Amino acid sequence: MRARFPQAPEPWVDLSTGINPWPYPLDSPQPETLQRLPTATATSACRDAMAETFGAPAECVLPIPGSELLIRLLPTLLRPRRGMRVAITRPTFADHAEVWRAAGCRVTEISDPLEILASTDLVVLCNPNNPDGRVWDPARLEAARTALAAKGGWLIVDEAYADVRPDLSLAAGGGRAGLILLRSFGKFFGLPGLRLGTLIAPPDTLETVRRCLGVWSVSGPALAAGAQAYRDSGWQQETRHRLATARVRLDAVLNAAGLHMVGGVDLFRFVVVDDAAGVGRSLARCGISVRRFDWGQSRLRIGLPPDADAEERLAQALLAR
Repeated sequence: MRARFPQAPEPWVDLSTGINPWPYPLDSPQPETLQRLPTATATSACRDAMAETFGAPAECVLPIPGSELLIRLLPTLLRPRRGMRVAITRPTFADHAEVWRAAGCRVTEISDPLEILASTDLVVLCNPNNPDGRVWDPARLEAARTALAAKGGWLIVDEAYADVRPDLSLAAGGGRAGLILLRSFGKFFGLPGLRLGTLIAPPDTLETVRRCLGVWSVSGPALAAGAQAYRDSGWQQETRHRLATARVRLDAVLNAAGLHMVGGVDLFRFVVVDDAAGVGRSLARCGISVRRFDWGQSRLRIGLPPDADAEERLAQALLAR
């Protein structure tokens, strides 16, 4: 972006992600986490903290080196037959459809994949959804899991943004047949560079993943960070409140600029505007980056400004566009 807009004021304000702009205040890494291979004790501590936070059975929880890696590995690990019918939410995180198509599956992208369960072997969706923030009722998802499991199928739910909506999570039912959940550490805790996530699945599925990833796939510093952050329930509660408050302020800025909000969560807003590309360029000239979409020429995703100065820059840039 800097190369395309060299005259834009510095520093740039990056609102193109759905990542918490106020990261968790981690302790400095202990030297042994860098000097030694990750230990079983460290892995267990991180796993147990995750399980307690999510309300999931510990034996069904596995720390992983980021959820994106598992998204790409799942077709290989589950070994779908060629031509298997996969239904995926549209729009959503694009990698989901990409990896299942690459595995030779027949992928149907549809607004509500639960409507075609009878003709589907596997369903993939995000709850809440990225980028529009749409949500699925957990009871409806559980009914879908039951129907899919009865015919040997799977319900895969990407809960990357569920930290801001823990009421939506299916983690308490982790371990049930036909259910795979993916959780992201970096988005809510604001530390995506650590590459940490969570897989919640039946124990035999976890064992398959362990054999694939190996015993040292998650770094020592990432395991220590996960154990510390997930045990800090006070910070998590305060952060949910802080994000919700910031989202209200962002909504006021977007409304004042005449942008029509159609969705989002407390980490980002999803808006409709007549010329999304033009608005994106106008903001870039002001040193602000937002997320545009090839499939939606009138859609933008806008993250939370990190401070009052960034919020004011966004407000002025939108009004001047």
